[in-house]
Amino acid sequence: MTFGFLCRCPKTGLTETGSKRTRSTLAFVIASAMVIGVIGTAPDFARPAAARAAPESFADLAEKLLPSVVNISTTQTVNGVERPALPNMPDMPPGSPFEEFFRDFFDRQQGQRGPRSRQATSLGSGFVIDAEEGYVVTNNHVIADAEEIHVIFADDTRIDAELVGRDPKTDLAVLKIDPDKHNLVAVDFGDSDVMRVGDWVLAIGNPFGLGGTVTAGIISARARDINAGPYDDFLQTDASINRGNSGGPMFNIDGDVIGINTAIFSPSGGSVGIGFAIPANLAAPVVEQLIEYGRTRRGWLGVRIQQVTEDIAESLGLHQARGALVAQVTPDGPAEDAKIEQGDIILEFDGKDVEDMRRLPRIVAETRINKQVPVVVWRDGKEVKLSAELGELEAAEEAGLLDVSTGSSDTNEDGATTGDVDELNSLGLTLSAISPRLRDRFDIAEETEGVVITAIDDNGPAADKDLRNGDVVVEVNQQPVSTPEDVADMVREAKDKGRGKVLMLVEREGDLRFIAVDIDKS
Repeated sequence: MTFGFLCRCPKTGLTETGSKRTRSTLAFVIASAMVIGVIGTAPDFARPAAARAAPESFADLAEKLLPSVVNISTTQTVNGVERPALPNMPDMPPGSPFEEFFRDFFDRQQGQRGPRSRQATSLGSGFVIDAEEGYVVTNNHVIADAEEIHVIFADDTRIDAELVGRDPKTDLAVLKIDPDKHNLVAVDFGDSDVMRVGDWVLAIGNPFGLGGTVTAGIISARARDINAGPYDDFLQTDASINRGNSGGPMFNIDGDVIGINTAIFSPSGGSVGIGFAIPANLAAPVVEQLIEYGRTRRGWLGVRIQQVTEDIAESLGLHQARGALVAQVTPDGPAEDAKIEQGDIILEFDGKDVEDMRRLPRIVAETRINKQVPVVVWRDGKEVKLSAELGELEAAEEAGLLDVSTGSSDTNEDGATTGDVDELNSLGLTLSAISPRLRDRFDIAEETEGVVITAIDDNGPAADKDLRNGDVVVEVNQQPVSTPEDVADMVREAKDKGRGKVLMLVEREGDLRFIAVDIDKS
């Protein structure tokens, strides 16, 4: 699967599928550490709205909207690549007629060696949102690393632009131009939440540098996750958008901006009718903050979360797989102050249901910093009500708070237990107390406590859970363990309660995650 950014940027050795650093294949990377804090929210389902027929023509609407859409041109210095060294000049017999020829050739080539820089330009799209102040919205990847930014109107008027603020996390940027240098026409953000699959949309932009181009299509899907980042919630459209459309608006038939065209799915680099736009309801709060502060101010809860699977839900007595499972709590963060604990499942935040893990960051994002909000968590088989005061994600980043790489039995020579065999065999694991020898063997940190996995039964319940020898089991069923007997006790207790799974908190190289393991009852 190939996704590409939509600005046009000629670069040596690269194809034109992105802006500054375009690539023929661009893989988006999702943030695995969910230190909660984003801007904007995106519901899973749009609110019902009356279906509207397509107009007989989009001409009037296009004529009205085209003046608000601009081309974005940027320039930057591109450093050249060091050329490989040339071979030595061949030895020539004295008086050879080729001596002067070769000497001249080698002298010229040597003079051209070394890195050479050049000016590269790239093109994208944008749109005016404030005619009085001269604010223009575009994608961050359109202007990233730019040394000069110019806004170009349909009549070829070219105005220098300054960067007001940008947000790589949502791929948005705000520019400012002198409003006195052109008659600006602004457009407004609409409500993207009411857009339904099948609704008509117009896309306007600068594909391939051709200038204002209008295409029409429908909303093909909502809430698309294309692994562009932790806040993925794209609108998908079949309106034709191509390289150079990045940052351009997607309009509803009322002429409101309901999305910002950002990426396409393209095996070939051209449009195949699968394009993606940032929803207006996610973009608008980001734009407002960039204008007001020059940066974002995201809410921050201070937890790492993971998806609640059916196995995890069953192991914790939750009847339905929903919410966000807290894998780690950041020390000195808002969640710790709110008494949110590792192993809690966050079900509600600020009165809003958390249907799945992806929803929580968006809910936290739209919550005002320093606001005291109610939080409902699932703990010990019941709902617990808490209260949290949100911090600011950017301040936490600057402070470095987001770095979280933060009875008797006989044993064999590695410390592996031979006691309580039946209970541990039901997991398909061989567990050992952490001895100095095992700490050295598996490079386990001195402060790490728990039991270490020394063997995994290939046919056992834990075989397909991505566990490894050397992983440390820190907790079982949310209770700390320090010996294999502790684990066996937890397994026995789960069996007595009629549960078919146990929930293990596992540490690997400083990272913690929950894994639900079946109990083999055979």
